[in-house]
Amino acid sequence: MEAPAGPAANLLRLTPPPGGSFLVRGRYPFVATRCRDAERPTLTGRFPGTLLVKRSVDGTLTITVALPFDRYLEGIAEVPPSWPNAALQAQAIAARSYALATTGWNGDEGESLDQPICATTSCQVYRGIPVPPDPTHRRWVRAVRRTDGKVLLQDGRIATTVYFSTSNGRTYTNEEIFGSGPLPYLRSVAERDDGASPTSRWRVRLPLRHLTQFLRAAGLWPRGRAISDARPHGNSLTVRGGGAMRSIDAGDLRDAVNTWAPCLNPARYPPESPKGTLPLTIPSRWLHLTSTEDALVVTGRGWGHGVGMVQWGAYGKAKRGLSASDILAYYYGGLRPEDYPEPGLIRVQIASGLTVLRIVPSGPGAKMGGRPLDTGALGISGGEHLEVSD
Repeated sequence: MEAPAGPAANLLRLTPPPGGSFLVRGRYPFVATRCRDAERPTLTGRFPGTLLVKRSVDGTLTITVALPFDRYLEGIAEVPPSWPNAALQAQAIAARSYALATTGWNGDEGESLDQPICATTSCQVYRGIPVPPDPTHRRWVRAVRRTDGKVLLQDGRIATTVYFSTSNGRTYTNEEIFGSGPLPYLRSVAERDDGASPTSRWRVRLPLRHLTQFLRAAGLWPRGRAISDARPHGNSLTVRGGGAMRSIDAGDLRDAVNTWAPCLNPARYPPESPKGTLPLTIPSRWLHLTSTEDALVVTGRGWGHGVGMVQWGAYGKAKRGLSASDILAYYYGGLRPEDYPEPGLIRVQIASGLTVLRIVPSGPGAKMGGRPLDTGALGISGGEHLEVSD
């Protein structure tokens, strides 16, 4: 069936069954790529809230979920639920504080948050109810519930409790990294407890033939010439070969390698480390360059922006017996959890740029607008107008 004409043609509202959820699968447009073994990106998730599907002017679809604030927190997927309870509770309080601070919550109990939050690392990762089900997820849910209403406050205002994965031995102030005005709870502290992280210390060897491919793809090296020599000089790298020479900033090098290494050689990059596969080929800007006769060697520490709580540091501190309150106080200038009113609902933008959605309610009682939906799959596609099929 076709979506109704008029303004509603660009927006669908899907209400889940009482106490239920929607399983959502989506596809993105096909994009030609030079990457080997490239897979077309997809969306898969189960969400316990009202879905808003909007058609954008370019014909693609954006999907947003409006759900109770606590259910949103239960769907945060920032750390493994197998971690110690104190680390999980510290993460839950940091995630709650961050969400409220960045969406402009003013503390009017029962009100809803109109400003949506994204579901990616640009905000904090939200995945909803695990698909497939994960029995360990209940540990994270328990951490959220046991810290219900707890946030960090600075002079009565919710602290913007940013956090990241792994340090280089210290954290940084917010003004150093973000360029914002100094915040008393985002000061630099030493970090000695994140050694269990796969990115605590890492090493990547890039043969010169691979480096040639990656820099050429990034437009940093001319075609038809092979790099035969790579010499680090402080924060830059000088590469030579075939009569050509280029000086490349370490940041540009990192961007080029992280973009093109897994694209052109996915079997090798990102590489394995003794503690698991690295998240990126060159995980952080805290790096050191050396070279051999036939390769560039990059060693470094950490992963993430460097401000606030170190997630793997929280893990290590919990292992040492610190409480969630002590962990948070260490990273956030002595702030400890306090009670604060929570909103009723929060909006989370799950994804945008989709071409097709397939949505399945968890049981009877779901609605589209005011009309009942059966328990079968609902297909939604974009284009010149929304099309809905069941």
